[in-house]
Amino acid sequence: MFTRRRVLILVAALVALTGATLPVQAADIPAPGEIVMSPNIKHVTNVPKPEALADIHTDMAFQGDYAYVGNYSGFSIYDIRNPRRTSLVSSVVCPGGQMDVSVYGDLLFGSVDSSRNDDSCSSSSQPASVKESWEGVRIFDVSDKSHPKYIKAVETNCGSHTHTLVPDRWRRNVYIYVSSYGPSDAFPDCGTPHDLISIIKVPLRNPSAATVIATPNLFPDGGYPGKQLPYPEGRSATTGCHDITAYPEKGIAAGACMGEGILLDIRDPERPKVTATARDEENFAFWHSATFNNNGTKVIFTDELGGGGAATCNEAIGPNRGANAYFDIERGQLVFRSYFKISRHQDDSENCVAHNGSLIPVKGRDIMVQAWYQGGISVVDFTDSAHPQEIAYFERGPDNTAPALSGGFWSAYYYNGHIYGSDFNLGLDVLKINDWRTNRANGVKMRELNAQTQTSYPERGHGHH
Repeated sequence: MFTRRRVLILVAALVALTGATLPVQAADIPAPGEIVMSPNIKHVTNVPKPEALADIHTDMAFQGDYAYVGNYSGFSIYDIRNPRRTSLVSSVVCPGGQMDVSVYGDLLFGSVDSSRNDDSCSSSSQPASVKESWEGVRIFDVSDKSHPKYIKAVETNCGSHTHTLVPDRWRRNVYIYVSSYGPSDAFPDCGTPHDLISIIKVPLRNPSAATVIATPNLFPDGGYPGKQLPYPEGRSATTGCHDITAYPEKGIAAGACMGEGILLDIRDPERPKVTATARDEENFAFWHSATFNNNGTKVIFTDELGGGGAATCNEAIGPNRGANAYFDIERGQLVFRSYFKISRHQDDSENCVAHNGSLIPVKGRDIMVQAWYQGGISVVDFTDSAHPQEIAYFERGPDNTAPALSGGFWSAYYYNGHIYGSDFNLGLDVLKINDWRTNRANGVKMRELNAQTQTSYPERGHGHH
């Protein structure tokens, strides 16, 4: 690396001499595939994408010693008992994007938001304008990790872009809040207006009886109308939600609903009620996802500017667009505190977007790990929500194994001592953070992690720090 470093020193000297701003590519974009990371992160291993799944990796869920990774072609199960030796247990080929996954007991749920000619794993694409087309949620029995079984499909209006599990208090049923959008009057099952979510009730003793029990209208006034302007000035209208994160033990949920962010009262999970709304017509293009802090007193909303297919982490777009927005919950209302966006400029061939992440379970601090597509993985301390600070990162140079603007990390989650990142094309990465602010999390053991269903941190065992 000597020559590269020397070039950087020369470039820095030239900039100092002339005061010129050189194109960022020349200075600090890593070479294609080159890994750069902060000193407090270690790359533990990479498990390439399974041969059986030709499409890109998507979201993840965890349970016990296993990681479940969605893919537009299906999903895979990995053994993570020893994270250094993470290995593939099985892959299920069952196409239908995005296949966002979550797990509960012996069940795995997968979201299908692409219109299919039937609900089977051998289905093919068919336009949503055909009444018989299917999209919605697939349910698998994963009690045998090496041979998952497909047991049930539930059709939902406009499909299921993402979904959120809300278990009932008695653990007899699990409710699935289904987020979907993109209505059209040409679609028989997805007409306008689409101001609703679908709620599926799954009786845990008889999951094949799962059915849609409600489609509550969250935006009776139609929601934010949006601004039809060219990128990056356009602002999405609200037509349903993109993603909902529930915090069942606190009876609350936060919805990222395209044109706005909302708080929900979910104490009665069959009848969620909107209790607060936030809009940002200046900087937010598309409210994408939400994460509470452990106390349930703050919410982070992400902005998916460019839909995940644009180079948004550059000087032209700036620090406040395509960012995270931090809100405090004060007297039940959402109060904006600040933005955060990764400061490392990316190449114009790199799609970069604020995407899925989860908390690192440190009592008394608010710390989140998050994926930014080709912007890599970032760890941010937002204990002071007005001044969030990045404390660690991991990224690769442009992914030249795929077409431009189609790579990077979809999700990055912390689970039982390690960070797991699902990369579109390059598979599953395992990282280890070693930092005084996060090391106490090493003693926290979770039984499962569905990032959209938050649970408070368990008390630590009697292990050492």
